[in-house]
Formats: sequence, C-alpha cells, structure tokens
Amino acid sequence: MSICGFGFLASVRHVLTKINAGPTPWVYRAPMSAFADRIEAGQALARRLEHVDTAGAVVVGLPRGGVPVAAVVAKALGLPMDVLLIRKVGAPGHRELAVGAVSDGHAMQVTVNEGIARDLGLSRDQVIELARAELPELERRRKLYFADHPAVPLKGRTVILVDDGVATGATAREALRLVRQSGPARIVLALPVAPPSTVARLAEEADEVVCVLQPDPFFAVGAYYDDFRQVDDVEVVEALRRAQAAPNAAGQEPKG
Repeated sequence: MSICGFGFLASVRHVLTKINAGPTPWVYRAPMSAFADRIEAGQALARRLEHVDTAGAVVVGLPRGGVPVAAVVAKALGLPMDVLLIRKVGAPGHRELAVGAVSDGHAMQVTVNEGIARDLGLSRDQVIELARAELPELERRRKLYFADHPAVPLKGRTVILVDDGVATGATAREALRLVRQSGPARIVLALPVAPPSTVARLAEEADEVVCVLQPDPFFAVGAYYDDFRQVDDVEVVEALRRAQAAPNAAGQEPKG
C-alpha cells in the first residue's frame, strides 16, 4: 500500500488543520511570553528548575534543537551535560508531523503516535518501516557526537531531560522510556513550551515535568520563539565539547 498517494496527502492536510487550528497558526507569536531564542528559553527553564535536588544529577539534551537549551541549563545549574540519540519519525512529505519516534539503544525501539497514525491511515507496521529509514542518521550522529567521549552514565542519577519544546510529545515519550531503561533514580522532563494535554500525558512517564509555557490553544513550537533557526551538527558538537571542558564535566557520581 502506498503511503504517499492523494488520499494520504489529504489526510495530512486534515491532521495539520486540526493541530494548527486557529486564526493565524503559521505566524502566531505568543505576546509577552515568547522566547527570543533557545538561549533565553534555557535561562527561563533553569530558573524553573532551581528547586530540583541536583546532587549527582546530569542534564541530557535531545538533539538537535534541545541541545542549546540543555547547555544553558547545565551551565546555570553547574551540571554535566550529554545528549540522547533519538529521532522523530515524520509523516511522508511532512517531516515535522510526528507519527512516532525511534531510538537505537540495545535494539531499535519505536513509539507510535497512535492518534495521528490512525488519522493518516498508517498502520503500526508502516510507521516501523518509516522508523527504519532513520537508523542510518542515528548511527551517523552516534559516531559524530560521541567521537571523543563516552556517554555519561545515567544509572542511579537524577536525569534532567531537556528539549526546546514539544507538540505531540512522541519523541519525548520515547526518550523518557529510553532513559528509564538506564536505571536513573529520577527523571525530570524540562521543556520551555508544550500544550497542557501533552504535558499531562508525559507526566505519566516522567517523575516530574517542568514546563515554562503551556499555551492553549497550542501552535507549532517555533511559534513561541522569535529565532527558531535549525540547529546543526557543528553547534551540537561544540556544545558537547564545551560541556566536557567545564569543571563539572565529570559530574557528581551517585552514591550507593
């Protein structure tokens, strides 16, 4: 069955209409509360995280957009930082519409956004096939991001998982499940912006969710930033290098 035909594209338009319902969804800016850029978002998020017990904690950013935010949070809290390898599985022809997420830990793990997949007429098997196409990019990033350092251990630690915002939450949900398999003591999901309904669902996976803005109705994540330019690999690698060079790079090892 083709997943790129006219009927499928019509379904995509229908789903995008539902997600972006509103008077001017593509140009909306949240007045008085939008972030200038990911740096400002990270600063706002760090202030909201001051209550978290950071003894033995580590900040983990979701590449690529979440990494600049995570770097600011890690620096503000004096914590080590690392990244988690995970990829959004986008609808064919509409990459930003997440039908799931994929990671390649010990084996390929896929989370399916059942509601959107159903609206698009995609079966679970079809989403898994779309996910397989993301594995080469995950491997490329693994070789690049971890070329000069091993992954920071998460077992027994408080993990502050950071992204630059979420809409459906498919990628964040898979990331939370992947981190949970590493045996952390606690997971705090930290987000600059997300819709209330998504925050409520993700709270079932995390021990705590800290979200600066929860607008309703919700528009695309980029609508809440003045500068939401794409983050490239060079920026991610540079952020990791700075984190490794920081005095707190080794982190506080968990006790016990």
